[in-house]
Amino acid sequence: MEYSTQLCSALNELKRITGIKLEAAAQTPEEEERVLNQIRCLCTAYKEKYNKNHFLKTLMTQNMSSIEAAEHAQRLHIAPDERRILFLLEKKGPLDDTVIEILKNLFPSQTKSYLIPMTDCSMAVLRPVKSNESEHELSKIAHMIVDTLNMEALAQIRVSYSAVMGHLTELGAAWQETSLALKVGKLFYSEQTVFPYNRLGIGRLVYRLPISICEGFLQEVFGNEIPEALDDETTATINRFLQNNLNIAETSRQLHMHRNTLIYRLDQVEKRTGLDLRKFEDAMTFKIASLVMNYLQTERNTQT
Repeated sequence: MEYSTQLCSALNELKRITGIKLEAAAQTPEEEERVLNQIRCLCTAYKEKYNKNHFLKTLMTQNMSSIEAAEHAQRLHIAPDERRILFLLEKKGPLDDTVIEILKNLFPSQTKSYLIPMTDCSMAVLRPVKSNESEHELSKIAHMIVDTLNMEALAQIRVSYSAVMGHLTELGAAWQETSLALKVGKLFYSEQTVFPYNRLGIGRLVYRLPISICEGFLQEVFGNEIPEALDDETTATINRFLQNNLNIAETSRQLHMHRNTLIYRLDQVEKRTGLDLRKFEDAMTFKIASLVMNYLQTERNTQT
């Protein structure tokens, strides 16, 4: 009978996706139709709750035992011991359909990559790592994500990424790595768009400091009158000067600025802060103080 065939197929589908072997019987076509509807609703509910994305997101953000994780991975046909890397991308504003379609093309499901929505503005990408892929090549993938979405979707994207994982149970730690890298990167290195988990520099240290210690450090450097934030142009000039190892000639050349103009701006910074950025110790102090002030300002804005 047609109904018996459909019932058999539905029971097999239930077993395939849940691992549950269920027996059912019906005396009339009407009874069998009701049983079919119940089994299909059960399959749908199970897929919604235990789909791969839901499982991976739960594994990242909640505590799950290794035994439970292994059972879910087996049921969902996800290899637990494959080498993978986690990318976390965040857009300025909600992720739209265009961005999602581009990401699907960059990381098709056939490659065993998973796109995991985290919030309206962020998405995690879990991607297998080939045996011959180096850390440099993984960094290039992160930059490729930013550049592609910027060109094709006109989207402002920041991306952080984790260390290479050897097992699926490391996904929770990878999520913590990428989340921290994105927070620290946005806070202390706003001119960048890609933040590796192991390239956070002194920003990682400042982010972990108590606010009271940060405030005490600023008072030690500047006294009771902490200077206001510098304008964007001056800040960009100083950043380039520090990047060029305090080289006035090279900084002037790169900024197409007269040497005397650069010296004048450095003198103005010294008047406002008491720090001569042409001296290594003062330049280092200024850099750290800038990171600390940025951190405290962000914390105050969050609390208000």
